[in-house]
Amino acid sequence: MLTALDLLTANDNPGQHAPSYYAATANRQTSHAPLEGARTCDTCVIGGGYTGLSAALHLAERGQNVMLLEANRVGWGASGRNGGQVGSGQRVEQTVLEDRHGKSHARLLWDLAEESKALVKKLIVRHQIACDYAPGILHADHRKSFLEESRDYVEHLRIQYGYEDIRYIGPDEIGAHVGSPKYFGGTLDQGAGHLHPLNFALGLASAAEAAGALLFEETRVTEIESHGQPRILIKTERGEVRADNAILACNGYLGRLERKTAAHVMPINNFIIATEPLAATEAEQIIRGNLAVADSKFVINYFRLSSDKRLLFGGGENYGYHFPKDIKSFVRAPMLEIFPQLEDVGIDYGWGGTLAITPKRMPFFARPAPNMFTAAGYSGHGVAMATLGGQILAEAVSGISGRFDVFEKLDVPAFPGGDKLRFPLLVLAMTWFSLRDRLGI
Repeated sequence: MLTALDLLTANDNPGQHAPSYYAATANRQTSHAPLEGARTCDTCVIGGGYTGLSAALHLAERGQNVMLLEANRVGWGASGRNGGQVGSGQRVEQTVLEDRHGKSHARLLWDLAEESKALVKKLIVRHQIACDYAPGILHADHRKSFLEESRDYVEHLRIQYGYEDIRYIGPDEIGAHVGSPKYFGGTLDQGAGHLHPLNFALGLASAAEAAGALLFEETRVTEIESHGQPRILIKTERGEVRADNAILACNGYLGRLERKTAAHVMPINNFIIATEPLAATEAEQIIRGNLAVADSKFVINYFRLSSDKRLLFGGGENYGYHFPKDIKSFVRAPMLEIFPQLEDVGIDYGWGGTLAITPKRMPFFARPAPNMFTAAGYSGHGVAMATLGGQILAEAVSGISGRFDVFEKLDVPAFPGGDKLRFPLLVLAMTWFSLRDRLGI
Protein backbone atom coordinates (compact mmCIF):
# COMPACT_ATOMS: atom_id res chain seq x y z
CA MET A 1 0.00 0.00 0.00
CA LEU A 2 1.42 3.39 -0.98
CA THR A 3 0.13 5.03 2.17
CA ALA A 4 2.09 2.51 4.25
CA LEU A 5 5.38 2.99 2.37
CA ASP A 6 8.34 3.01 4.77
CA LEU A 7 9.98 6.34 3.98
CA LEU A 8 12.96 5.53 6.19
CA THR A 9 14.01 2.84 3.74
CA ALA A 10 12.09 3.46 0.49
CA ASN A 11 14.57 5.86 -1.13
CA ASP A 12 17.79 5.69 0.87
CA ASN A 13 20.38 3.28 2.18
CA PRO A 14 19.77 2.85 5.91
CA GLY A 15 22.54 4.29 8.06
CA GLN A 16 24.04 6.38 5.25
CA HIS A 17 23.55 10.01 4.41
CA ALA A 18 22.02 10.76 1.02
CA PRO A 19 24.63 11.19 -1.76
CA SER A 20 24.37 14.97 -1.58
CA TYR A 21 26.79 17.83 -1.94
CA TYR A 22 26.21 18.45 1.75
CA ALA A 23 27.31 14.95 2.75
CA ALA A 24 30.38 15.25 0.53
CA THR A 25 31.39 18.49 2.26
CA ALA A 26 30.35 17.62 5.83
CA ASN A 27 32.69 18.81 8.57
CA ARG A 28 32.74 15.39 10.17
CA GLN A 29 31.22 11.93 10.21
CA THR A 30 29.19 10.79 13.19
CA SER A 31 29.72 7.44 14.87
CA HIS A 32 27.24 7.13 17.70
CA ALA A 33 26.53 3.54 18.68
CA PRO A 34 23.02 2.05 18.43
CA LEU A 35 20.98 1.68 21.59
CA GLU A 36 21.18 -1.80 23.07
CA GLY A 37 19.47 -3.11 26.17
CA ALA A 38 17.25 -1.27 28.63
CA ARG A 39 17.86 2.34 29.64
CA THR A 40 16.08 5.05 31.64
CA CYS A 41 16.21 8.83 31.30
CA ASP A 42 14.34 12.00 32.09
CA THR A 43 13.45 12.74 28.46
CA CYS A 44 13.79 10.61 25.34
CA VAL A 45 13.95 12.51 22.05
CA ILE A 46 13.03 10.58 18.91
CA GLY A 47 14.58 12.03 15.78
CA GLY A 48 18.00 13.54 15.09
CA GLY A 49 17.08 16.56 12.95
CA TYR A 50 16.94 20.21 13.95
CA THR A 51 13.94 19.81 16.27
CA GLY A 52 15.33 16.82 18.10
CA LEU A 53 18.90 18.08 18.32
CA SER A 54 17.81 21.50 19.55
CA ALA A 55 15.50 19.91 22.11
CA ALA A 56 18.26 17.61 23.34
CA LEU A 57 20.74 20.47 23.57
CA HIS A 58 18.42 22.77 25.51
CA LEU A 59 17.20 20.01 27.84
CA ALA A 60 20.77 18.93 28.59
CA GLU A 61 21.67 22.53 29.35
CA ARG A 62 18.79 22.51 31.85
CA GLY A 63 20.43 19.55 33.60
CA GLN A 64 18.16 16.82 32.32
CA ASN A 65 19.27 13.29 31.57
CA VAL A 66 18.49 13.20 27.83
CA MET A 67 18.70 10.42 25.26
CA LEU A 68 18.23 11.03 21.55
CA LEU A 69 17.35 8.13 19.25
CA GLU A 70 17.97 8.52 15.51
CA ALA A 71 16.92 5.77 13.08
CA ASN A 72 19.81 6.53 10.70
CA ARG A 73 22.42 9.27 11.14
CA VAL A 74 22.27 12.64 12.82
CA GLY A 75 20.99 15.13 10.25
CA TRP A 76 19.98 12.27 7.94
CA GLY A 77 16.51 13.56 7.05
CA ALA A 78 15.32 16.91 5.76
CA SER A 79 17.61 18.74 8.21
CA GLY A 80 20.68 17.57 6.32
CA ARG A 81 19.31 17.79 2.77
CA ASN A 82 17.31 21.03 2.46
CA GLY A 83 17.93 24.27 0.60
CA GLY A 84 19.54 25.88 3.64
CA GLN A 85 17.33 28.98 3.69
CA VAL A 86 16.82 30.68 7.05
CA GLY A 87 13.64 32.59 6.28
CA SER A 88 11.78 35.39 8.03
CA GLY A 89 8.27 35.04 9.36
CA GLN A 90 6.24 31.88 9.17
CA ARG A 91 5.59 29.74 6.10
CA VAL A 92 2.35 31.73 5.67
CA GLU A 93 2.45 35.49 5.20
CA GLN A 94 1.52 37.71 8.13
CA THR A 95 -1.52 39.16 6.34
CA VAL A 96 -2.97 35.66 6.05
CA LEU A 97 -2.20 34.90 9.69
CA GLU A 98 -3.89 38.14 10.74
CA ASP A 99 -7.06 37.12 8.91
CA ARG A 100 -6.97 33.61 10.35
CA HIS A 101 -5.99 34.26 13.94
CA GLY A 102 -6.26 37.97 14.61
CA LYS A 103 -3.56 40.61 14.76
CA SER A 104 -2.41 39.89 18.31
CA HIS A 105 -1.81 36.20 17.68
CA ALA A 106 -0.20 36.97 14.32
CA ARG A 107 2.16 39.34 16.12
CA LEU A 108 3.19 36.59 18.53
CA LEU A 109 3.92 34.31 15.58
CA TRP A 110 6.01 37.00 13.91
CA ASP A 111 7.98 37.61 17.09
CA LEU A 112 8.66 33.89 17.46
CA ALA A 113 9.87 33.75 13.88
CA GLU A 114 12.29 36.59 14.58
CA GLU A 115 13.46 34.69 17.66
CA SER A 116 14.05 31.62 15.48
CA LYS A 117 16.48 33.46 13.19
CA ALA A 118 18.25 34.98 16.17
CA LEU A 119 18.55 31.55 17.79
CA VAL A 120 20.19 30.05 14.69
CA LYS A 121 22.77 32.84 14.62
CA LYS A 122 23.33 32.62 18.37
CA LEU A 123 23.94 28.87 18.26
CA ILE A 124 26.35 29.24 15.34
CA VAL A 125 28.41 31.78 17.26
CA ARG A 126 28.21 30.14 20.69
CA HIS A 127 29.16 26.68 19.48
CA GLN A 128 31.45 27.81 16.66
CA ILE A 129 29.48 25.91 14.00
CA ALA A 130 31.19 26.22 10.62
CA CYS A 131 28.19 26.17 8.28
CA ASP A 132 28.83 29.06 5.83
CA TYR A 133 26.02 31.28 7.12
CA ALA A 134 25.41 34.31 4.87
CA PRO A 135 22.65 36.96 4.92
CA GLY A 136 20.09 37.64 2.24
CA ILE A 137 17.11 35.92 0.59
CA LEU A 138 15.54 37.23 -2.61
CA HIS A 139 11.90 36.29 -3.16
CA ALA A 140 11.53 36.49 -6.93
CA ASP A 141 8.19 37.04 -8.63
CA HIS A 142 7.74 34.97 -11.78
CA ARG A 143 4.66 36.95 -12.81
CA LYS A 144 4.47 40.70 -13.28
CA SER A 145 1.03 40.74 -11.69
CA PHE A 146 2.58 39.71 -8.35
CA LEU A 147 4.71 42.87 -8.02
CA GLU A 148 2.07 45.09 -6.47
CA GLU A 149 1.36 42.50 -3.79
CA SER A 150 5.09 42.22 -3.04
CA ARG A 151 5.42 45.99 -2.71
CA ASP A 152 2.40 46.15 -0.42
CA TYR A 153 3.69 43.31 1.75
CA VAL A 154 7.02 45.06 2.30
CA GLU A 155 5.17 48.16 3.46
CA HIS A 156 2.92 46.08 5.70
CA LEU A 157 5.90 44.51 7.45
CA ARG A 158 7.53 47.88 7.92
CA ILE A 159 4.44 49.67 9.22
CA GLN A 160 2.78 46.91 11.27
CA TYR A 161 5.85 45.01 12.48
CA GLY A 162 8.67 47.53 12.30
CA TYR A 163 10.67 45.20 10.08
CA GLU A 164 13.22 47.28 8.15
CA ASP A 165 15.45 44.54 6.75
CA ILE A 166 13.27 43.90 3.69
CA ARG A 167 12.77 46.04 0.59
CA TYR A 168 10.95 45.89 -2.70
CA ILE A 169 12.85 44.99 -5.89
CA GLY A 170 11.33 46.33 -9.11
CA PRO A 171 11.69 45.24 -12.74
CA ASP A 172 14.56 47.67 -13.28
CA GLU A 173 16.62 46.11 -10.47
CA ILE A 174 15.87 42.38 -10.48
CA GLY A 175 18.47 41.71 -13.17
CA ALA A 176 21.15 43.14 -10.93
CA HIS A 177 20.55 40.31 -8.45
CA VAL A 178 19.67 37.21 -10.44
CA GLY A 179 20.66 36.47 -14.02
CA SER A 180 17.42 35.00 -15.30
CA PRO A 181 14.85 36.40 -17.73
CA LYS A 182 12.05 34.65 -15.83
CA TYR A 183 11.66 37.12 -12.98
CA PHE A 184 10.02 40.56 -12.89
CA GLY A 185 10.91 41.74 -9.39
CA GLY A 186 10.25 40.71 -5.80
CA THR A 187 11.59 41.42 -2.33
CA LEU A 188 15.07 41.33 -0.83
CA ASP A 189 15.24 40.28 2.82
CA GLN A 190 18.64 40.95 4.37
CA GLY A 191 17.37 39.82 7.77
CA ALA A 192 17.03 36.28 6.42
CA GLY A 193 19.96 34.11 5.34
CA HIS A 194 21.24 30.74 4.24
CA LEU A 195 23.69 28.07 5.42
CA HIS A 196 25.09 24.56 4.91
CA PRO A 197 22.22 22.60 6.51
CA LEU A 198 24.02 19.36 7.33
CA ASN A 199 26.97 21.11 8.94
CA PHE A 200 24.53 23.13 11.04
CA ALA A 201 22.84 19.90 12.17
CA LEU A 202 26.20 18.29 12.95
CA GLY A 203 27.14 21.35 14.96
CA LEU A 204 23.96 21.08 17.00
CA ALA A 205 24.73 17.41 17.62
CA SER A 206 28.22 18.23 18.89
CA ALA A 207 26.81 20.92 21.15
CA ALA A 208 24.12 18.59 22.53
CA GLU A 209 26.67 15.88 23.24
CA ALA A 210 29.02 18.36 24.92
CA ALA A 211 26.11 19.47 27.12
CA GLY A 212 25.59 15.88 28.29
CA ALA A 213 22.96 14.44 25.97
CA LEU A 214 23.42 10.81 24.87
CA LEU A 215 22.99 10.32 21.13
CA PHE A 216 22.23 6.96 19.55
CA GLU A 217 22.29 6.38 15.78
CA GLU A 218 20.89 3.49 13.72
CA THR A 219 18.31 3.12 16.47
CA ARG A 220 14.86 2.87 14.98
CA VAL A 221 11.91 3.24 17.33
CA THR A 222 9.34 0.53 16.66
CA GLU A 223 6.70 1.26 19.30
CA ILE A 224 5.74 3.80 21.94
CA GLU A 225 3.64 2.86 24.96
CA SER A 226 2.42 5.97 26.74
CA HIS A 227 -0.95 5.20 28.30
CA GLY A 228 -1.77 3.62 31.63
CA GLN A 229 1.72 3.96 33.09
CA PRO A 230 3.67 6.78 34.75
CA ARG A 231 6.64 6.51 32.40
CA ILE A 232 6.73 6.23 28.61
CA LEU A 233 8.17 3.05 27.15
CA ILE A 234 10.03 3.52 23.86
CA LYS A 235 10.87 0.25 22.14
CA THR A 236 13.61 -0.03 19.54
CA GLU A 237 14.89 -2.88 17.41
CA ARG A 238 17.58 -3.80 19.97
CA GLY A 239 16.55 -2.15 23.20
CA GLU A 240 14.13 0.05 25.07
CA VAL A 241 14.02 3.29 27.02
CA ARG A 242 11.75 4.21 29.91
CA ALA A 243 11.43 7.97 30.18
CA ASP A 244 9.49 10.49 32.21
CA ASN A 245 8.86 12.44 29.01
CA ALA A 246 9.16 11.88 25.28
CA ILE A 247 9.62 14.28 22.37
CA LEU A 248 8.61 13.23 18.86
CA ALA A 249 10.78 15.03 16.33
CA CYS A 250 10.37 12.82 13.27
CA ASN A 251 8.63 15.24 10.87
CA GLY A 252 8.19 13.63 7.41
CA TYR A 253 9.64 10.31 8.55
CA LEU A 254 7.20 9.72 11.42
CA GLY A 255 5.22 7.06 9.55
CA ARG A 256 2.53 5.67 11.84
CA LEU A 257 4.60 5.70 14.99
CA GLU A 258 2.09 8.13 16.52
CA ARG A 259 -1.17 8.23 14.59
CA LYS A 260 -2.53 11.54 15.92
CA THR A 261 0.53 13.44 14.75
CA ALA A 262 0.65 11.48 11.50
CA ALA A 263 -2.90 12.57 10.66
CA HIS A 264 -1.83 16.24 10.76
CA VAL A 265 1.33 16.06 8.62
CA MET A 266 1.81 14.95 5.02
CA PRO A 267 5.23 13.80 3.85
CA ILE A 268 6.32 15.25 0.50
CA ASN A 269 9.55 14.85 -1.42
CA ASN A 270 11.84 17.55 -2.70
CA PHE A 271 14.93 17.42 -4.88
CA ILE A 272 18.16 19.38 -5.29
CA ILE A 273 21.09 19.27 -7.69
CA ALA A 274 24.57 20.77 -7.42
CA THR A 275 26.40 21.83 -10.53
CA GLU A 276 30.11 21.57 -11.08
CA PRO A 277 31.99 24.59 -9.65
CA LEU A 278 31.42 27.70 -11.73
CA ALA A 279 34.03 30.27 -12.63
CA ALA A 280 33.80 33.35 -10.42
CA THR A 281 32.53 35.53 -13.27
CA GLU A 282 29.96 32.89 -14.30
CA ALA A 283 28.70 32.51 -10.73
CA GLU A 284 28.34 36.27 -10.38
CA GLN A 285 26.21 36.37 -13.52
CA ILE A 286 23.84 33.80 -11.99
CA ILE A 287 23.42 35.28 -8.50
CA ARG A 288 24.99 38.51 -7.33
CA GLY A 289 25.96 39.17 -3.75
CA ASN A 290 25.76 35.58 -2.45
CA LEU A 291 21.99 35.66 -1.99
CA ALA A 292 19.63 32.73 -1.73
CA VAL A 293 16.61 32.88 -4.03
CA ALA A 294 13.11 31.40 -3.77
CA ASP A 295 10.54 32.13 -6.45
CA SER A 296 6.79 32.65 -6.42
CA LYS A 297 5.73 29.45 -8.17
CA PHE A 298 3.39 27.14 -6.28
CA VAL A 299 5.82 24.32 -7.10
CA ILE A 300 8.69 26.44 -5.93
CA ASN A 301 12.19 26.79 -7.35
CA TYR A 302 14.90 27.75 -4.85
CA PHE A 303 18.61 28.15 -5.39
CA ARG A 304 21.85 29.66 -4.15
CA LEU A 305 25.60 29.35 -4.60
CA SER A 306 27.71 27.10 -2.41
CA SER A 307 30.95 28.29 -0.84
CA ASP A 308 32.86 26.73 -3.76
CA LYS A 309 30.62 28.45 -6.36
CA ARG A 310 28.36 25.58 -7.36
CA LEU A 311 24.73 26.36 -8.10
CA LEU A 312 22.55 24.45 -5.65
CA PHE A 313 19.13 24.29 -7.32
CA GLY A 314 15.97 22.80 -5.85
CA GLY A 315 12.83 22.12 -7.84
CA GLY A 316 10.77 19.62 -9.81
CA GLU A 317 7.36 18.05 -9.35
CA ASN A 318 6.93 14.65 -7.76
CA TYR A 319 3.62 12.78 -7.60
CA GLY A 320 4.57 9.92 -5.33
CA TYR A 321 6.85 8.88 -2.51
CA HIS A 322 9.52 7.16 -4.58
CA PHE A 323 12.38 9.35 -5.77
CA PRO A 324 12.91 9.68 -9.54
CA LYS A 325 15.46 7.24 -10.94
CA ASP A 326 17.56 10.08 -12.32
CA ILE A 327 17.31 13.04 -9.95
CA LYS A 328 19.98 15.02 -11.81
CA SER A 329 17.97 15.01 -15.05
CA PHE A 330 14.73 15.50 -13.15
CA VAL A 331 15.85 18.79 -11.58
CA ARG A 332 18.04 19.92 -14.47
CA ALA A 333 14.90 20.67 -16.53
CA PRO A 334 13.50 23.38 -14.18
CA MET A 335 17.04 24.71 -13.65
CA LEU A 336 17.47 25.26 -17.40
CA GLU A 337 14.07 26.92 -17.57
CA ILE A 338 15.39 29.53 -15.13
CA PHE A 339 19.01 29.56 -16.32
CA PRO A 340 19.20 28.46 -19.97
CA GLN A 341 22.80 29.69 -20.07
CA LEU A 342 23.79 26.66 -17.95
CA GLU A 343 23.00 24.18 -20.73
CA ASP A 344 26.61 22.97 -20.92
CA VAL A 345 27.34 23.00 -17.19
CA GLY A 346 27.84 19.58 -15.57
CA ILE A 347 25.76 18.29 -12.65
CA ASP A 348 27.89 16.65 -9.95
CA TYR A 349 25.26 15.80 -7.31
CA GLY A 350 21.55 15.07 -7.23
CA TRP A 351 19.56 14.04 -4.16
CA GLY A 352 16.09 13.97 -2.67
CA GLY A 353 14.57 14.17 0.78
CA THR A 354 11.26 14.08 2.59
CA LEU A 355 9.79 16.99 4.50
CA ALA A 356 6.32 17.43 5.97
CA ILE A 357 3.53 19.90 5.36
CA THR A 358 0.26 20.59 7.16
CA PRO A 359 -3.11 21.56 5.63
CA LYS A 360 -2.58 25.25 6.42
CA ARG A 361 1.22 25.27 6.16
CA MET A 362 1.77 26.04 9.83
CA PRO A 363 3.68 23.71 12.16
CA PHE A 364 1.77 21.23 14.27
CA PHE A 365 2.61 21.41 18.00
CA ALA A 366 0.72 19.06 20.29
CA ARG A 367 0.68 16.83 23.37
CA PRO A 368 -0.31 13.36 22.13
CA ALA A 369 -0.13 12.26 25.78
CA PRO A 370 0.30 14.22 29.02
CA ASN A 371 4.07 13.63 29.05
CA MET A 372 4.65 13.47 25.28
CA PHE A 373 5.29 16.46 23.04
CA THR A 374 5.56 16.79 19.28
CA ALA A 375 6.36 19.42 16.67
CA ALA A 376 6.27 18.74 12.94
CA GLY A 377 5.04 20.00 9.58
CA TYR A 378 7.25 23.04 9.08
CA SER A 379 6.16 23.03 5.43
CA GLY A 380 9.50 23.94 3.89
CA HIS A 381 10.27 26.65 6.44
CA GLY A 382 12.04 24.53 9.00
CA VAL A 383 15.71 25.52 9.30
CA ALA A 384 15.02 28.27 11.81
CA MET A 385 11.54 27.26 13.00
CA ALA A 386 12.50 23.66 13.74
CA THR A 387 15.54 24.85 15.69
CA LEU A 388 13.30 27.12 17.74
CA GLY A 389 10.72 24.33 17.92
CA GLY A 390 13.21 22.13 19.71
CA GLN A 391 13.92 24.86 22.23
CA ILE A 392 10.18 25.39 22.75
CA LEU A 393 9.63 21.65 23.31
CA ALA A 394 12.44 21.64 25.86
CA GLU A 395 10.68 24.48 27.68
CA ALA A 396 7.35 22.63 27.60
CA VAL A 397 8.91 19.49 29.05
CA SER A 398 10.30 21.69 31.84
CA GLY A 399 6.85 23.10 32.57
CA ILE A 400 7.20 26.40 30.69
CA SER A 401 4.49 26.31 28.06
CA GLY A 402 3.94 29.92 26.98
CA ARG A 403 5.62 29.71 23.58
CA PHE A 404 4.38 26.16 23.02
CA ASP A 405 0.82 27.37 23.58
CA VAL A 406 1.14 30.00 20.82
CA PHE A 407 1.57 27.21 18.29
CA GLU A 408 -0.74 24.67 19.92
CA LYS A 409 -3.59 27.22 19.85
CA LEU A 410 -3.35 27.41 16.07
CA ASP A 411 -5.42 24.23 16.09
CA VAL A 412 -3.88 22.92 12.88
CA PRO A 413 -6.47 20.60 11.30
CA ALA A 414 -5.89 16.99 10.36
CA PHE A 415 -5.92 15.95 6.73
CA PRO A 416 -9.28 14.55 5.59
CA GLY A 417 -9.13 10.81 6.18
CA GLY A 418 -6.15 11.14 8.50
CA ASP A 419 -2.98 9.37 7.40
CA LYS A 420 -4.87 6.91 5.18
CA LEU A 421 -5.70 9.41 2.40
CA ARG A 422 -2.48 11.40 2.42
CA PHE A 423 -1.09 9.85 -0.76
CA PRO A 424 -4.11 10.52 -3.02
CA LEU A 425 -4.36 14.02 -1.54
CA LEU A 426 -0.68 14.56 -2.38
CA VAL A 427 -1.28 13.59 -6.00
CA LEU A 428 -4.32 15.88 -6.28
CA ALA A 429 -2.52 18.80 -4.66
CA MET A 430 0.61 18.52 -6.81
CA THR A 431 -1.48 18.21 -9.97
CA TRP A 432 -3.50 21.31 -9.07
CA PHE A 433 -0.51 23.44 -8.07
CA SER A 434 1.42 22.40 -11.17
CA LEU A 435 -1.56 23.32 -13.34
CA ARG A 436 -1.80 26.75 -11.68
CA ASP A 437 1.86 27.43 -12.46
CA ARG A 438 1.39 26.44 -16.10
CA LEU A 439 -1.81 28.42 -16.59
CA GLY A 440 -0.69 31.43 -14.59
CA ILE A 441 -3.66 31.48 -12.25
